[in-house]
Amino acid sequence: MGRTAQCRAQLRNLCMVARGHARDRHRYLRALSDCHRPVRAATPGRKDRASMNVTYPAASFRQNATKPPASDPLLTVQNLNVSFGPAHSRRAVVKGVSFRVEEGRCVAIVGESGSGKSVTARTLVGLTGARSHVQADRLTFQGKNIDRLGDREWRALRGKRIGFVLQDALVSLDPLRPVGKEIGEALSVHRAIRTRADLTERVVELLNLVGVPEPAVKARQLPHELSGGQRQRALIATAIALDPALLIADEPTTALDVTIQAQILDLLSETRQRGKAMILISHNLAVVSQMADEVIVMRHGEIVEHGSSEQIFGDPRHDYTRGLLKAIPSVRSRGSRLSSSTAPRFISAEGETRALTQSNMAQRCSPLLEAERLVKRFRGPDGKLRTVVNDVSFRLGHGETLGIVGESGSGKTTVARMALALERPDQGEVTLEGSPWTAATEKERRQRRSDISVIYQDPLSSFDPRWTIERVIDDALARRSGNPLDRASRQSEVSELLDLVGLSPNFRTGRPLELSGGQRQRVAIARAIAPRPKIIVCDEPVAALDVSIQAQILDLLGDLKSHLRVSYLFISHDLGVVHHLSDRVLVMHHGVAVEAGGADDVFLRPWQPYTRKLVAAVPQLHFQAA
Repeated sequence: MGRTAQCRAQLRNLCMVARGHARDRHRYLRALSDCHRPVRAATPGRKDRASMNVTYPAASFRQNATKPPASDPLLTVQNLNVSFGPAHSRRAVVKGVSFRVEEGRCVAIVGESGSGKSVTARTLVGLTGARSHVQADRLTFQGKNIDRLGDREWRALRGKRIGFVLQDALVSLDPLRPVGKEIGEALSVHRAIRTRADLTERVVELLNLVGVPEPAVKARQLPHELSGGQRQRALIATAIALDPALLIADEPTTALDVTIQAQILDLLSETRQRGKAMILISHNLAVVSQMADEVIVMRHGEIVEHGSSEQIFGDPRHDYTRGLLKAIPSVRSRGSRLSSSTAPRFISAEGETRALTQSNMAQRCSPLLEAERLVKRFRGPDGKLRTVVNDVSFRLGHGETLGIVGESGSGKTTVARMALALERPDQGEVTLEGSPWTAATEKERRQRRSDISVIYQDPLSSFDPRWTIERVIDDALARRSGNPLDRASRQSEVSELLDLVGLSPNFRTGRPLELSGGQRQRVAIARAIAPRPKIIVCDEPVAALDVSIQAQILDLLGDLKSHLRVSYLFISHDLGVVHHLSDRVLVMHHGVAVEAGGADDVFLRPWQPYTRKLVAAVPQLHFQAA
């Protein structure tokens, strides 16, 4: 919970000011006049005004015994249309959407990025923005029209009768206030509790209810002092503080590891079992299949399919829905393509066979990258040394993919940084083709830097936003070993690399902010392969992508592996993705490698209790058609 310039409680730290730029709430003294104004339905002769807060909607589990629909639905949406921009050039993002939410039921909205699912949810709480144009034949909550609410009525509704569970807790929570005050604000703004002592007691009670350990202590801590799962639980406590009738969640488990994800989903399930209605927005279809009574599939702002979970997942009618389900990595998908696109022209059956043979022979040859008994320690806030990687060893063969999995804080990213020689181990050594790598001098590493590249989870944060795509890739080409290319040759090479990753050469003049998430990740891959590396370290490369774009990127990585004979060190918390792409898997827990082996052996026949716990926590797709 944050506050706008007029000290009104809001549900997000970032407000969108008049020109559409995000500003942090701590700079609220600068022109935030539109931050709290509500969405109103368009009426003749009056300019639309709206709240400019960007909020994210919600998620929850399906009950074993579904509550029968009530005669009067809790929420009714009929022929909803939302567009943005001036009247002469409005861009429609939601087109004719209709659905109902009954008390005690969960309705999920799924679809690709840009399908209109989040805008649909934001419309239900009047937070689509001042440039939005909202029209609906009917928009009611608890029998009351909500398409013409005033500012005071919206503030009374949000938080008290409709709760939110947002995606990024670290961004959503005020970094300068203890989480207890954040939760208490929802109670005090709505005057639910009068005295400070009662407020403190209720905050601790809520944190205990959502399973935060030592709630009295955690209530006094700042968000960055809590783990990711604890921050998400604090957001849920804020959302349910006033016992709302409807809970909305937007990707509440994205970027969380599987065990924390399972805990959050269990918590939302308990909330659901108290009779609350929920709207779930998620790109994780396995989670949706377990939690939702009804599923709405959206594409290009329209509903392409709407039905029960059993029907959508067991007998999908629309080709788009079937494509989404086919794109989910699974045991059955290993060795096959996930997306509907065909293999690029540079991939042949002979090439695929050669890649498989090369992968199978990888362990018989000398390793390309080898880590021997790595140990890494960092000094904590209390000044004490903490071991984050302890005695970890592994080998990566030519043309092989080694997956590294584990919970947050298990040490897998630190291992990747040591493989990249960005961190020097306190003990042990990493060698590259038998030569010292982490122990080499900076000059020696610079000469071989082109042999190993990296793809990050969020390419936008790794790009200079001022650079064109051509300059981003050209900068990587300059690191290629051998004779330097002239300008004309580099321009031609940039076009070839873009074509290789499935982008038109016309993208050369664009900038990262102008691209979609999937397009940016393709540019990141083009940059990674530009120096012609032998190894690419992939650090959560598909974590933030929806299922169809994820499938395209995974297919692209597989194609490039066959074509370029490149090896991958693949780090992810998504076990399905790792199983689909990896030849071998290393499981880490508290800095220690607890299990290693072939992908099928680790995921289908795990022998360590911790590995079995990880595998058991992965949501499974229910009602899947044969």
